Amino acid sequence: MSLIPWLRWNEAPSRLSSRSPAEMVLETLMMELAGQMREAERQQRERSNAVRKVCTGVDYSWLASTPRPTYDLSPGERLQLEDVCAKIHPSYCGPAILRFRQLMAEQEPEVQEVSRLFRSVLQEVLERMKQEEEAHKLTRQWSLRPRGSLATFKTRARISPFASDIRTISEDVERDAQPPLRTWSMPEFRAPKTD
Repeated sequence: MSLIPWLRWNEAPSRLSSRSPAEMVLETLMMELAGQMREAERQQRERSNAVRKVCTGVDYSWLASTPRPTYDLSPGERLQLEDVCAKIHPSYCGPAILRFRQLMAEQEPEVQEVSRLFRSVLQEVLERMKQEEEAHKLTRQWSLRPRGSLATFKTRARISPFASDIRTISEDVERDAQPPLRTWSMPEFRAPKTD
């Protein structure tokens, strides 16, 4: 029995801890993209085999070996996606992956469309990050405002609920008084009195 796997297992934590959180997020998101591309390609291959089986009536899938991936990202597209992934905060990495998986399950895209879908998820996450950061700035600014202005407002405005000069609806009903005439901007709708 070889001890090499055990030695590699002991080396892994020191190698992982030397990477920054941004590098780990980048690697995690790109691994998720690669895995989803492989899965989409496998599903696409299965669909085409099923169509071929229906058309020909013969199943030769047992004869074929597993083919190599036929679609890969261009270097420019990979760099653009890595640039966007590097902007994702570590706390948003998990929700981004969950959203990407959800869209993949709902849409079942072709292999060529997976990177476009991944990019749209990353843009959603960046927008959410930006909105939450702006909301956090606003709440921070609100909490830093001087509180003296509210205290001066309280001393200036005093409301006495038991003042006798305030008319209420119940007083009008109790006294059986007629309501005051409407202002000039509103027409008065009253039926003419007949004697």
